[in-house]
Amino acid sequence: MSTDASPAPRGGTHDGVASRDLRSLPKAELHLHIEGTLEPELVFALAERNGIPLPYADVAELRARYAFDGLQSFLDLYYACMAVLVTEQDFYDLALAYLARAHDQGVRHAEIFFDPQAHTPRGISIDTVLDGLGRAMADAAARWDISGGLILCFLRDRPVAEAERTLESVAPRAHDLLGVGLDSAEDGFPPSLFEAVFGRAAELGLHRVAHAGEEGPPAYVAEALDLLGVERVDHGVRSIEDAALVQRLVADRVPLTVCPLSNRRLNAESSFQALPRLLEAGLVVTLNSDDPAYFGGYIADNYAVVADEFALDDTVLAGLARNSIDASFASPDRRAALLAEVAAWSAR
Repeated sequence: MSTDASPAPRGGTHDGVASRDLRSLPKAELHLHIEGTLEPELVFALAERNGIPLPYADVAELRARYAFDGLQSFLDLYYACMAVLVTEQDFYDLALAYLARAHDQGVRHAEIFFDPQAHTPRGISIDTVLDGLGRAMADAAARWDISGGLILCFLRDRPVAEAERTLESVAPRAHDLLGVGLDSAEDGFPPSLFEAVFGRAAELGLHRVAHAGEEGPPAYVAEALDLLGVERVDHGVRSIEDAALVQRLVADRVPLTVCPLSNRRLNAESSFQALPRLLEAGLVVTLNSDDPAYFGGYIADNYAVVADEFALDDTVLAGLARNSIDASFASPDRRAALLAEVAAWSAR
């Protein structure tokens, strides 16, 4: 049963543009913060379960706060709502709710970000977080054949030493992780600060990704590549401002995990409108939902919005889905199987 009551996301109605239900397009989601899937209804349910008072009268009042004038105003509410996540069951319920929606939206592989530094200072052990999220991933694989894994993200606006301690705390459980990432407020916190942390992650055999070029300059994208050794760039939309960087990204086939509704809801309309230029330049673009509870749409909704806004047809949309699978850290056999599903969708 679907957990999403919104109408089925569709493409545009003009000639040559997708009009099929885009939930049926098989896809991978590579840029998804699990804490950003915390819907207001679940905030209240978990608050009641854990005896946590909320400064909002009801769901409607909280949902009304989901309007932002930039990244920082979003982050303020984002971290405040996390106070309701306390037990392993809370993290399980959070992740399974997302994965149920993801299944309904055509996600066949999900690489999920989580922010332990938003929880451990509150006295929540990292094992509690990992156990809850991991159990949900296992159940989603059994129920819906969704593959994927967990990517531990460091909060770049907190001390680097804290990131180092966080990584060492999970080193014995590195096998439970797919990789590491870098997120939170970007401006003023260049990737170079975390070079040693990412070097240690590489020693642990973890994949590496990082947010760069969202609010930060194109130079941050180059730093993420050169100093952190990232295999994908999260967001990366401001790369379009640097022609040499664009050429490098195209030549090296570096994927960008673009989040259209996130850009629009954070008043970064220029980033949203950059999508056609990224595609025309030949960049490996993937579409993702980022923090969908806060930004008004899950992954198929993002596909539908860009299909309508930029008149993208089935061929382009299937190409974006193929990019998401090719850019994933799934095994070669799993990628091949999912690419075959996209081909079958195209053939229909």
